[in-house]
Amino acid sequence: METVGERLTTLAALSPMKQAGSDGFSRSSSPLVVTSARALMQKTIPLEEFKAGTHTLHLGQTISLQKMLAHWYALGYRPQSVVEEPGTFSRRGGIIDVFPPASSWPVRIELFGDQIESLRTFDPTSQRSQESITSFTLTPASEALPKYGPRAARLVADLDLTGCHSPAQSEFKRDREALEREEGFRGLEFYIPYLYPQPGMLTDYLPTGGLLLVDDWVELEAAVEEVETQAMKLQKDLAEAGDLPRGLTVPYFTWQELEPVLTNRRPLVLGYEWSALDAGLVDTQEQLHPEAQASAGRTTPRLLRRRPEPYPEPVEGLSQHFTPGLRYGGQLKRVLEDCRSMTNEGQRVVVVSRQARRLSELLTERGVHATPVTDVPEPPPPRSLTLVQGTLTEGWKLQIAGDRLQSVVCNLLTDAEIFGWARPLPRRAAQPRAITPEAFFSDVAPGDYVVHIEHGIGLFQGLTKLRVDGTEREYLQVDYAAGDKLYVPIHQVDRLSRYVGVGDRPPVVNRLGTTDWARVKARAKRAVEDIARDLLELYSAREVIPGHAFSPDTPWQAELEAAFPYIETKDQLAAVEAVKTDMEQAKPMDRLICGDVGYGKTEVALRAAFKAVMDGKQVALLVPTTVLAQQHYQTFLERLKPFPVEVEMLSRFRSRKEQQRVLERLRKGQVDIVIGTHRLLQKDVAFKDLGLLIIDEEQRFGVTHKEKLKQMRKEVDVLTLTATPIPRTLHMSLMGVRDMSTIETPPEERLPIVTHIGEYDESLIRKAILRELARGGQVYFVHNRVQGINFMAQRLAKIVPEATLAIGHGQMPERELEQVMLDFAAGKVDVLVCTSIIQNGLDIPNANTIIINRADRFGLAQLYQLRGRVGRSAVRAYAYFLHGRHQRLSETARKRLQTILEASELGAGFRIA
Repeated sequence: METVGERLTTLAALSPMKQAGSDGFSRSSSPLVVTSARALMQKTIPLEEFKAGTHTLHLGQTISLQKMLAHWYALGYRPQSVVEEPGTFSRRGGIIDVFPPASSWPVRIELFGDQIESLRTFDPTSQRSQESITSFTLTPASEALPKYGPRAARLVADLDLTGCHSPAQSEFKRDREALEREEGFRGLEFYIPYLYPQPGMLTDYLPTGGLLLVDDWVELEAAVEEVETQAMKLQKDLAEAGDLPRGLTVPYFTWQELEPVLTNRRPLVLGYEWSALDAGLVDTQEQLHPEAQASAGRTTPRLLRRRPEPYPEPVEGLSQHFTPGLRYGGQLKRVLEDCRSMTNEGQRVVVVSRQARRLSELLTERGVHATPVTDVPEPPPPRSLTLVQGTLTEGWKLQIAGDRLQSVVCNLLTDAEIFGWARPLPRRAAQPRAITPEAFFSDVAPGDYVVHIEHGIGLFQGLTKLRVDGTEREYLQVDYAAGDKLYVPIHQVDRLSRYVGVGDRPPVVNRLGTTDWARVKARAKRAVEDIARDLLELYSAREVIPGHAFSPDTPWQAELEAAFPYIETKDQLAAVEAVKTDMEQAKPMDRLICGDVGYGKTEVALRAAFKAVMDGKQVALLVPTTVLAQQHYQTFLERLKPFPVEVEMLSRFRSRKEQQRVLERLRKGQVDIVIGTHRLLQKDVAFKDLGLLIIDEEQRFGVTHKEKLKQMRKEVDVLTLTATPIPRTLHMSLMGVRDMSTIETPPEERLPIVTHIGEYDESLIRKAILRELARGGQVYFVHNRVQGINFMAQRLAKIVPEATLAIGHGQMPERELEQVMLDFAAGKVDVLVCTSIIQNGLDIPNANTIIINRADRFGLAQLYQLRGRVGRSAVRAYAYFLHGRHQRLSETARKRLQTILEASELGAGFRIA
């Protein structure tokens, strides 16, 4: 329960009203809540306030609309034009949409006068209604309720701001004024100690008979005290820097406050090494048995003390029977052989993996039959192998002492032992949904121009209801010229799209029933012929010249794909399948993979490359920058380590002598995969048997390079990867000249990036960097002028002296730049001050804040690619686009920044293109 949404869902699940069976939530009689020390420390809304703010709306109920909306606002709900996220609501006449944080779906309320006439859930992506319900429950949408703002404002007014610099004083003044007006704002949770006389604790929500388990009491205490120490240091540093007033009450509970509450709950403590000394049965270590003395000597000083009274002496220590499982590091052949030998010896083997289905196929090929199940029989029979589709952190070997030797009772293997990694658990029950073209409600507002596929350009007026043949249905109203109106049924929303034009001039609205739109489409069709002439020679040659038909997947291909450490999305799997189908045909492949940054295009390319190598062909991966070449090189090396595949790199990170060695091995066929920049297109590069060319971000290459690529396309399979395709490439793909696969579904754990646009502000920069460092992350600071980058780094060192900085740009010596990037990837550097050299494909999941200085000087595609360097994991990421202080932006720059701000949802790259 680390995010706000998860915390509110958890509080709702634990609420006594939930246990009583209120409608509107998925029922769970005994919810299991897993939390961390940091989340447990956080002060929250008191239980009584949460219960008072929870209410149920029923079909037929009479309400006062204005009072209801005001009440929702007081509970932390935010008004929006379109409801897409939990904790928001919108109103369109007598239709009100609201998304309770604890619900899986938002609810659409339709009023007849003051009476609730209809209640239906709806899909926030398509905005289409789903099923009718009779009632639903709303809980507070925030742990910090704005309605108690005046109380907090009075207490905050007593803080001494004399030590704060002017921007900090202005910010606190704005916060205090918002509190007085009972307004919600970002960061309101920091005022929880001032909002409530007695802030709530998570344990307040546990029922009286609820069981509290603590994984390790000593570790919990250490973790809480570590957070306390970090927070106190950060608060002290911010106060000394003038960013915070002194004496600010912290929004978390200390260990001194938590310990008695937890102890009174009589928790069940796991993972504690007990001994007679710990239990107080002896007074000194010397009184212990020699074997116990050795054991006690290994424990930490914290453990050598009498435990609190609630903790009974254990009957038996279980840890002696468990040993860590073997680590295989992706060597599936050893895994399968060991599984077979262990079962032959009468042992039980349980494998819990997200790849259970693939492992089952590999076992079947070796004569061992095991079908994946979702549950384990109790207990598994001897000589059994059980495959479970699921996730566990790590495995173990359970041994029980017999008469003569230890007998292995059970072996538990997980992804951590088999592959050397653990897959992330799914975040919530809600299924990830692709952002489809039909879901244009987030793009279009009433008054925007839209295009109907058959009737042309019109003015969108919003959602309306009409009664047809005695049935009332929802329609989208589009106004055309001369007062014409078109009502589009909601299920035909895919026929509408947002109008995207060039320049500032508004489009000419078409008139219904005329041939104007048909003539426009006819001109567009004729324009296709111009492009077709350019491509005719190339693609006719591709049809005539026979290509190489690759063989079906090998067992090694299955092993490689089973070792992928993430959960593939539906679109990703579809793209992989399409690429393989193309490769297995004699006709040369020319496929475009269009997917947002961080959506898994590299994995698609890697699987295609491996398939080509398995057929004895060589693969070239062409990338626009040396930094990206290094990144891909490391990725391919790591993933292909268990297989006999030779991977090399050609870029300026390599010396001339190293490059010559690679070129020689390439000519002899001793290199299977070569990754490089435009260096791969020079005349001295020759392959023995090139079978696949992979191009990452083709739009970054020049005209000369593209001509060379055009010639290569006649002979080999080509796979192109892009996040924001150039209009020509996109146009060709949409016409069917090139095959295209789109990856629109975000990875399961991915969160949208919070985007901020504003003037250059050093206090903002300091806060952004310190916030990221406080959660153990790293920061990109992009300054796209090499001449002033050293001065900028010196300035940042003064703004944030706590951070370790490094500089990276394209004019540095190759070895120096390579070392900087490796140090940043290894976590040795907190802030990387760099140019836009990082914009393509750099993947460092621990870097989740990016600050772009003079963002108005970048192109739209550049800004989008730069923002894509963060938010590549399950951690919320932040992007700050800064422009000059008191500077008037050009119309073009303003539109670029406005577009990047609006396109903050997952998968927006395709729409930007």
